[in-house]
Amino acid sequence: MTTPISVMVVDDHPMWRDGVARDLTERGFDVRATAGDAAAAVRIATAVRPDVVLMDLNLGSVSGVEAIRQLSATLAGTRVLVLSASGEHADVLEAVKAGASGYLVKSASAAELVDAVRRTAAGDTVFTAGLAGLVLGEYRRMAAEPEDSGPRLSERETEVLRLVAKGLTARQIADRLFLSHRTVENHVQSTLRKLQLHNRVELARYAIEHGLDTEG
Repeated sequence: MTTPISVMVVDDHPMWRDGVARDLTERGFDVRATAGDAAAAVRIATAVRPDVVLMDLNLGSVSGVEAIRQLSATLAGTRVLVLSASGEHADVLEAVKAGASGYLVKSASAAELVDAVRRTAAGDTVFTAGLAGLVLGEYRRMAAEPEDSGPRLSERETEVLRLVAKGLTARQIADRLFLSHRTVENHVQSTLRKLQLHNRVELARYAIEHGLDTEG
């Protein structure tokens, strides 16, 4: 038997929070805790150390973004997936910069939420369709670094990096590029070494921060 994915649900609306927690429990997740504000989220998550924190952004006086920032700094093994009513790209951008592994809007179906939590726990970046492109486009406009700065990646490594930033799994990238799964993993590991990063979440964040587009 595999250990169930542990989750914490953070939302300031009790009915929504309890409903999401119940749905996840019924689908086999280990919902270890819930919280209604940012301070409680950080305090409780530090104690229960879930695999995934499902985080709303609108949490009253202290934004969920601040909670994301604190959790990212203190809980290396915990990933944060935003579940918000807002699909504004400025909110997505702020959450990703703070350390969120992905961003889902509340109009997502139950099946999409379950899949997103599982993929987040596995180390993937997950975005509601269209949001990754918005974030990448904003960074592209903001980017001020010269093109020749930073480590040199091969054309194929850059192509794989862009698809990682879109939230594709290694197998999906392999199918897209007509490569073997092992070849894609080799490209990912090579890129991680060149950029001195540790995992796919950091890799996706690097792509976003350097304005790589989602073409290809």
